Amino acid sequence: MKRKKITVAVTGLNNIDNPGPGIPVIRGILESKIFDARIIGLAYESLEPGIYMHELVNKSYHIPYPTAGSDILLKRLEYINDIEKIDVLIPNFDAELYTFMKASADLEKMGIKTFLPTLAQFEERQKTLLPMFGKKYKIIVPHSRPIFSEKEIYELSRDFTYPLLVKGKYYDAYISYSTEQTKMYYYKISGKWGLPIIIQEFVEGTEVNVVALGDGNGNTIGAVPMRKQYITDKGKAWSGITLDDSSLLSLTKKIIKKSKWKGGIELEMIKTKDNEYHLIEINPRLPAWVYLAVGAGQNLPEALVKLALGMKIEPYKKFLKGKLFLRYSYDLICDISEFEKLTHYAEL
Repeated sequence: MKRKKITVAVTGLNNIDNPGPGIPVIRGILESKIFDARIIGLAYESLEPGIYMHELVNKSYHIPYPTAGSDILLKRLEYINDIEKIDVLIPNFDAELYTFMKASADLEKMGIKTFLPTLAQFEERQKTLLPMFGKKYKIIVPHSRPIFSEKEIYELSRDFTYPLLVKGKYYDAYISYSTEQTKMYYYKISGKWGLPIIIQEFVEGTEVNVVALGDGNGNTIGAVPMRKQYITDKGKAWSGITLDDSSLLSLTKKIIKKSKWKGGIELEMIKTKDNEYHLIEINPRLPAWVYLAVGAGQNLPEALVKLALGMKIEPYKKFLKGKLFLRYSYDLICDISEFEKLTHYAEL
């Protein structure tokens, strides 16, 4: 079958020790038997490794940070689109999604398709609102609360016992065993991601994650559960294995059905010794380990592109259990002239 030629723009090219999902999303799309994709990388920094992975990314452009506002972003994307004629755009960072969701109608007018959560879906799964999400959808969620000042750290003993989790509103999470540690993490995270900081009850058990894709009508197009085998100091999975866990899959499908989730999603859960699942976080996009799902037989990046283009799609019914992913690093050798060209012209 002749593959359909398309152009896909992707963010999240920072394939470092805290990797973005961009490169694994691109790998899934390039392995598609349906699409013959030209990949456009959208980067915020000149040293995002994906920019220089020319076997994966055909051309890269600088785009402004989300804090610059949707108008500035749209002007930049309009310029890029005039050159590249983008069919589908896949943003991969939590911090940028709000801007892209607000701009989705304008992108549509340019001929650029997206498949993103609604603003209401994005907001109700925020870390600060997760306990209310749990009550609404009848999911167990550990007790948590946002804090906005150092003073509140000394009042945590009223509601929490140590250890507890200290989380940023977008990224980063640390286990704290004392007030002093909590204060240290408070300043470390807030200096990077701002306020509030989320304090969450620590639940003893095994961390299990699910990557899934919802069609916006309550149907789960695909879902693959994983247990982390090795975790970095940033809490990121450096290896993991697919699980045969029907209860976890049922819970995932329940969340997608009741919320009518649209787009990629990652559910982070703790499975206790009593086999209870506690939902500790919802990431509103495909995660950096999504290539494990591709390797297990569910090409969710390809499916996401199909949904964005309005193509008919059948849900995946199975995946391979016991598939292991191992993340690794290697030295990518580039010429300084490429870096200079990107820095000077904002494209490569």
